[in-house]
Amino acid sequence: MHCAPEELKHVPLFELFDDEELAVLAAQVEIRRFAPRQRIFKIADPGSKAYILMSGSVRITTVDEDHQEVIVDEPAHGGFFGFASMLDETPHTTNAMAMEPTECIELDRGDIAELLKRKPMAGLDMLTVLGRQFHASQRLIQLRATRNANAIIEEKATLGERVADAVAHFGGSWNFIISFMVVLVVYTTINIFAKSHTWDPYPFILLNLFLSMLAAIQAPVIMMSQNRQDTKDRLRSELDFDVNRRAESEIQALSRKLNLAIDKIGDVEDLVRDSRRATT
Repeated sequence: MHCAPEELKHVPLFELFDDEELAVLAAQVEIRRFAPRQRIFKIADPGSKAYILMSGSVRITTVDEDHQEVIVDEPAHGGFFGFASMLDETPHTTNAMAMEPTECIELDRGDIAELLKRKPMAGLDMLTVLGRQFHASQRLIQLRATRNANAIIEEKATLGERVADAVAHFGGSWNFIISFMVVLVVYTTINIFAKSHTWDPYPFILLNLFLSMLAAIQAPVIMMSQNRQDTKDRLRSELDFDVNRRAESEIQALSRKLNLAIDKIGDVEDLVRDSRRATT
């Protein structure tokens, strides 16, 4: 089923096209419908087709080195997927599955070639949009790389966890040791030399009771803080791994897009050069 030019106006990749360019492309592409949980393409399938999401939901996944499924993307309305494999005619490196009743625009390399043959300037419009996405991906990488793990963890801390950290921080400082020694010295001195006014004479049974109670309360609080510190360390390592993995994935994707952009610029130059020769 062929696509109406009006439907292509809402696709970000074609947002700079004029009406004639949209009409040429609409005559080439088709609309495909997919049922829920229907696979659109899988890893190693021939990359002869690319798709643009018009309605529904699609999940793009791949398999990592641990053979775990990793979600790569969930394109929004107008989002495209499978373009890199379609343009360089290589097998797909991801899986694409419709998560609900879905409509996609299906196009292939021949559709793009026909569009560029009849409307060479459309290639520059597509490259402009891809360039914007390139810069947006760069900003995303910079943002993820500069996230502060401590700030993220502190935002999610509860009141009890903050109190435990404060107690552990004070209990492990020289301020606590010096203050505690001063209190002990003052307490024992008064109870030794106050004679008839003493309330806890030697061997300071009441003081021992207070110290036991303090130790009984302080120990689990410090353990709570240590457990929280272990959680912080684990979250930091997971965040670092996530940032590194995403950065590597984005860099590889950007490298592929840059190579494709260079190739398409060369194709556009060749088409413009041939059209000038034809007119002369």
